[in-house]
Amino acid sequence: MGRARIAVIGGGPAGLMAAETAADEGAEVVVFEAMPSVGRKLLMAGKSGLNITHSEATDTLLGRYGRASERLDQAVRAFDGAALRDWCAGLGVETFIGSSGRVFPREMKASPLLRAWLARLADQGVALRTRHRWIGREGSLHVFDTPGGRVAEPFDAAVLALGGASWPRLGSDGKWVGLLTGEGVPVLPFRPANCGFEIAWSPVFVERHAGEPVKAVLATSDAGALAGEFVVTRWGIEGSLVYAHAAALRDRLERDGQAVLMLDLAPGREHERLARDFARQPPKASFSNRLRKGAGLDGVKVGLIRECVPDAPSLDAGALARTVKALPLKVTRTRPIEEAISVAGGVSWDGVDDRLGLVAAPGLFVAGEMLDWEAPTGGYLLTACFATGRVAGRAAAAFAARR
Repeated sequence: MGRARIAVIGGGPAGLMAAETAADEGAEVVVFEAMPSVGRKLLMAGKSGLNITHSEATDTLLGRYGRASERLDQAVRAFDGAALRDWCAGLGVETFIGSSGRVFPREMKASPLLRAWLARLADQGVALRTRHRWIGREGSLHVFDTPGGRVAEPFDAAVLALGGASWPRLGSDGKWVGLLTGEGVPVLPFRPANCGFEIAWSPVFVERHAGEPVKAVLATSDAGALAGEFVVTRWGIEGSLVYAHAAALRDRLERDGQAVLMLDLAPGREHERLARDFARQPPKASFSNRLRKGAGLDGVKVGLIRECVPDAPSLDAGALARTVKALPLKVTRTRPIEEAISVAGGVSWDGVDDRLGLVAAPGLFVAGEMLDWEAPTGGYLLTACFATGRVAGRAAAAFAARR
């Protein structure tokens, strides 16, 4: 009896981890990727410093996955932040913990890690076939569109790691949805996660402040009160603090048709102190000077107050202090899903067993962003992709060995 043959369809982090794990189990593995090269989204993520995981305790880390935390529990516990750092070390990639607890490769970039990883996969005998777009199954055959025409190959099992629907130019285009629903797999609509939001800025505000960062603020939504910074854009807001609130704002928009991100522009000062400091300002002082001398605010923060509360210059000291401590940013919609860092939705957990096998399609396993989970930025996205890839790769190898 020959070695089990496993197809891994999708060459991102989840797929490559599934390939490595299945090969470790003794399977013959072929990775198929629709794009000209593998790991494109990983490389894009590494352009500003590859945040590969987070150093916080595993129980805390699991809480970042919200409703999906229970279904991801076993996978993430088996390959948490500490295990992922050990795995990087095994590739010769040293990591460090940043001031926020996020974990990065010492070189910050993704390319050295990807090169070392591909070298390991080659040593394991894993074959890579790029420009192969999966178009479904015909019995035991997996069918692909290639530049040379349609090809079909038999495999004993397959792992699907085709991504979600964000950044389609890097390969995650969601075109697999129809293929799986056609086999009876339940798939939930994709929704943007870790995304920007649109705000109806005035032309004057856009002209003066688009592109400026808003630093050292406390933002509150249904997600709670979180500190950080974000960026004003021509169409609205984006950045790490916005992404941390993205799921809550998106859900509120879907439910109520409107959502508000409440900003505390001076989180280090209490309302009473601000009111006293504003009251001390000369009656003839300009609005900008009142804010600068009374609260230490200038630039884009002053612009936000003028934009969101047009009558702010006429407010008394107490009301102005309340405005600084609770400035409402009214968001009107999410940015398009193609621009989102990640997505919610995808293959429903109702259609997946504990080993990430598709109940309606025996022999098919799923990993990564195809599954219905979401998490904030901070290393959590990659952690779950790696962790689910390991589970799916091992399960596919075990399934194939029984055939």
